[in-house]
Amino acid sequence: VQLQASGGGLVQPGGSLRLSCAASRSIFSINDMAWYRQAPGKERELVARVTRGGKTNYEDSVKGRFTVSRDIAKSTLYLQMNSLKPEDTAVYYCYADAYGMGSLNSYWGQGTLVTVSS
Repeated sequence: VQLQASGGGLVQPGGSLRLSCAASRSIFSINDMAWYRQAPGKERELVARVTRGGKTNYEDSVKGRFTVSRDIAKSTLYLQMNSLKPEDTAVYYCYADAYGMGSLNSYWGQGTLVTVSS
């Protein structure tokens, strides 16, 4: 699975951005999809995940502000980010896992930079 993330940029505190992640094959063939982020000097952390069945979960600091969704027809994962804060500044990575050859394989997109600053 190839993942192409886009939508990052510079935004002021309180602003919004929508990240997109286009998958190279049908979402029906993918298990879970997620967004992770990595801030400078910090470890990569899970931001939001959507399971194959459509169940979502979020990192505590983004609950109520971020929304993860999928467009199955477009094989695309989204992350709508509202009320952005400077601490949301990070490189955001798209993630997917899928079964193949009897094992669950992980796939990562190239990352897109989100900078929240006035």
